[in-house]
Amino acid sequence: MSDTITASASERVRALVADMTLEEKLAQLVGYWVDQGDDLVAPMAGEFVTTTQYEDATVHGLGHLTRVYGTRPVDPIERADWLWGEQRRLRTETRLGIPAIVHEECLTGLATWKAATFPTPLAWGAAFDPEAVEEMGALIGESMRTLGIHQGLAPVLDVVRDPRWGRVDECISEDPYVVATVGTAYVQGLQRSGVHATLKHFVGYSGSQAGRNHAPVHAGARELADVFLPPFEMALREGGARSVMNSYAEIDGVPVAATPEYLTALLRDEWGFDGTVVSDYFSVAFLHTMHAVAADLGEAAAQALAAGIDVELPTGDAFLAPLAGAVRDGRVDESVVDVAVRRVLAQKEELGLLDESFDDPPTTIDLDSPAHRASARRLAEESIVLLTNDGILPLGESTGRRVAVIGPNAASAEALMGCYSFANHVLAHHPGTPLGFEIPSVLEALRGELPGALIDAIRGCDVEDDDASEIPAAVAAAHAADVAIVVVGDRAGLFGRGTVGEGNDIDDLELPGIQRRLVEAVVATGTPVVLVVISGRPYAIGWALDGASAPAAVAQAFFPGEEGGTAIASVLSGRITPSGHLPVSLPRSAGAQPYSYLHPILGAPSEITSADNTPALPFGHGLSYTTFVRDDLLVDPTTFADGSFTASVRVRNTGERAGVDLVQLYARDVFASVTRPVAVLAAYQRVALEPGGQAVVRFDVPLARLSFTDRTGVRIIEPGAIELWVGPSCAERETTASLEIIGDLHVVSPADARRATARIG
Repeated sequence: MSDTITASASERVRALVADMTLEEKLAQLVGYWVDQGDDLVAPMAGEFVTTTQYEDATVHGLGHLTRVYGTRPVDPIERADWLWGEQRRLRTETRLGIPAIVHEECLTGLATWKAATFPTPLAWGAAFDPEAVEEMGALIGESMRTLGIHQGLAPVLDVVRDPRWGRVDECISEDPYVVATVGTAYVQGLQRSGVHATLKHFVGYSGSQAGRNHAPVHAGARELADVFLPPFEMALREGGARSVMNSYAEIDGVPVAATPEYLTALLRDEWGFDGTVVSDYFSVAFLHTMHAVAADLGEAAAQALAAGIDVELPTGDAFLAPLAGAVRDGRVDESVVDVAVRRVLAQKEELGLLDESFDDPPTTIDLDSPAHRASARRLAEESIVLLTNDGILPLGESTGRRVAVIGPNAASAEALMGCYSFANHVLAHHPGTPLGFEIPSVLEALRGELPGALIDAIRGCDVEDDDASEIPAAVAAAHAADVAIVVVGDRAGLFGRGTVGEGNDIDDLELPGIQRRLVEAVVATGTPVVLVVISGRPYAIGWALDGASAPAAVAQAFFPGEEGGTAIASVLSGRITPSGHLPVSLPRSAGAQPYSYLHPILGAPSEITSADNTPALPFGHGLSYTTFVRDDLLVDPTTFADGSFTASVRVRNTGERAGVDLVQLYARDVFASVTRPVAVLAAYQRVALEPGGQAVVRFDVPLARLSFTDRTGVRIIEPGAIELWVGPSCAERETTASLEIIGDLHVVSPADARRATARIG
């Protein structure tokens, strides 16, 4: 087992480990879930309910306290006072006096009662704005650190491969570079505030068979290296992430939790990671109960520890008594335990826990401050994607106009939040408990945005069921209106509760329930219809984009958070010009999955198959209320394989409104030694332009952006011809250029830059 931290472990840490009993060592390698009950907030949690009393479980110390704020609605200040007391007790009443790391979920904001809820990661991807995501991460981190939380279980760096998978709403994009740059920004923001980020789920989790949660993964070594791994590598090398969480997946028959090739050889020996690897909840026990590669929990603990997992979360099902037994009977050498303990104590030392006195718990905290709301609003506004528009949008001045607001998501605040929001993750089990923060629905926001309009609100149908009794009322309201706004989509939840989220996988990509029927009935009235889809995955809504049943305009919002209703209303009115772009292809059908724009030639339609998997709209698509022209793409004609190239393109706002264009530079390796995608996003940059304004965007692109894994498993850059283009999506070549890579083949090293930079002039 690799011990990359031994060389840097302090004398203090070494001395602590040398003084520990086996029980004290194992106590540092587990969490304790104080509030764990019957509420289903983790897979199969009910089968692993902790029975050991907390005081007994902490007699030898404790590694982690699990979700003390995020398991049930607790007042944050009261809970902080309790937590400070417990940390003092660990300090004064255990022999070694080592406090616990406190970890929480923080994917869409700190998952605790009354805390701000930000857009879901798929919305981060749609915004294509790492700077905004870093700002959000820093605000989340500040809240966490103030409450005595040290580690956040985010970001999710899984690359979207199949929209049928329920956890798509937790992911950023189908493009590894977008996932890497945006995810790394979140890491940098969170850790700037003193909270350790945890990268998850390492690795391959989103490639599950048929989009089913926990299903086997059949990914080849090249797909792992070129698609799944780059986001983790950037977040570690550039972002400095201090923790990693293993994937539940098995890859080619081997569970990741028991795979030293990933968790040690790659992560530590090759990449040099010296932080902690924590298990996804119950994944060590799953080696025995679900994967059946371990005969008992002691063997499961031995495999996970040997693979490179340092901490078992959320509790010590395998790393306490079963692992102690394996050490004592000789199946596990205690020196292997020592390696993990050194890493955990080094993390605690780095976080300042070994010297913290816990004298002064916070007495006031604003978890939803004006700064939180401004950040949430910025990301929400930037993330809304205008898919189609026949000119009906923006609505503009609406005084005296009759507006029918229809659909199951129009008046729902919960519909604006993702699966890992506290509201949908926890409060769903506590009916009647207020959210604890303001989150206007789309309907409420439209009433404020269109004060002179006469608004008639009708639900029309539910998100999930097939009750059509309200559709006639919706049709009547549309008939009487000048315009109808129909708000449909998802309701996030877990394990069968809701239509998307962890464990909510599907086998078709139609809008849930009878929502399509509702939309088509309203469109059939002849009243102009604006369709708003609020969802956690892209749906197959090609029928709504063109043809007789198509609304006049369609906008996509991926769970935009507490300011999402306001953002949607402001985009529809025209106060905000839309600037979001699709971070995932809009699917043609469920049968066309899995699909990625990063496909080789044979991954697209051809004359030798009758099946067509062309997406309804391509990756990168997004309309505005103004128009942009991109031209004059200039690129270095040649460059050596170990270097970089410069590309410049002129962007002009040819419309009558200010707007933001997403400049997208794509590349194609014309001929290579292995098949390559027909398009790869090489660089991107948001550019704000006034009407008639123009700018030249200059990209400096390291050729490592175009590298790939060769037939021997080595990442290389080959000499040869490269096609380059800029356009409004991956599918449109508005202005083109070419580049010739010359010289010798280059083997990519850790020293090679992986990120493109942009200058605007």
